[in-house]
Amino acid sequence: MQLSVLDQSMILSGQPGSAAISQTVATAKLCDALGYHRFWLSEHHNSPSIAGTAPEVLLAALAMVTTRIRLGAAGIMLPHYASLKVAEQFRVLEALAPGRIDLGVGRAPGAEMRTAFALNPNAAEAAKYFPAQIRDLIAWVSGADLPEGHPFRGIIAEPRGPIAAPASPQIWVLGSSDYGAQVAAHFGLPYAFAYFFADGMGAAEALSLYRENFKPSATQATPYAAIAVAAFAADTPDQAESMALARDVWRAERERGRFVPWPSPADTAAFHFTPAEDARRQALRPRSISGTGPHVVARLQSLAAELNCQEIALVTATYDPAARRRSFELIAQAAGLAPA
Repeated sequence: MQLSVLDQSMILSGQPGSAAISQTVATAKLCDALGYHRFWLSEHHNSPSIAGTAPEVLLAALAMVTTRIRLGAAGIMLPHYASLKVAEQFRVLEALAPGRIDLGVGRAPGAEMRTAFALNPNAAEAAKYFPAQIRDLIAWVSGADLPEGHPFRGIIAEPRGPIAAPASPQIWVLGSSDYGAQVAAHFGLPYAFAYFFADGMGAAEALSLYRENFKPSATQATPYAAIAVAAFAADTPDQAESMALARDVWRAERERGRFVPWPSPADTAAFHFTPAEDARRQALRPRSISGTGPHVVARLQSLAAELNCQEIALVTATYDPAARRRSFELIAQAAGLAPA
């Protein structure tokens, strides 16, 4: 089981979004040193909770401060953009960090529909052409030709790599439903499921569908699946539980329609769950992963075996940067990652 990290550049209560970007850079350097396999960034827009609006820009900065960890977007919300432009951006990133770039793409808007319209007035229509966009993206990213008769055949996404040893970003399909699983299987691409969205609901079905329908491709001979999981490790179970409780508060606020920054300890202590919210929280608690480092790693390994996935990306938001750093350190130690 490979261990990776998905960073959303969470905005903390009482702090500006720019501080979240600085924390993402610091976390990427830490994860590079600890031996994590990948460091992925998400894309969200017009959100008081998340500052990660331009992963393609932030990845360039991360390429300059890391040495071995793979870097990528999880993902680029493709219907907002032209496939050619996305291919060019990630070919530039590949030139900055050869052999270390992942391009994860998703169909969801990453925002409410008014904001999606501001990003692309044709966003709703564009989402219908997601598979065609991926077909074009694969060709432009890899340097292959588009199909005969394609109006853009012959257009090249520069910069291309050395002729003797060509390399290109690894394309992933992201999803939280059966749709993305089927698209990934059709194109023979690795697939990442957003397990943390609803603590695993639909994960087994989507991953099974992906494996059953997978068609080998030039870059991927067999299915390769990852899941992104919310996980919190601390020196004591009580410390880890307090970290997980802040996530419960943040999620309850979202379900009330309030998109707020990540709660501070004072915000968490002052929050009152309704009986229905508390019942839902308690029902989901067995699915959440928190505890000491060995406990968290054992849960992750069990989950990977249960879902037959090869990789898990940790989604770990905390108000205290030191607690977040400690969580990544404890999990890396318990998993036996080789520090750089």
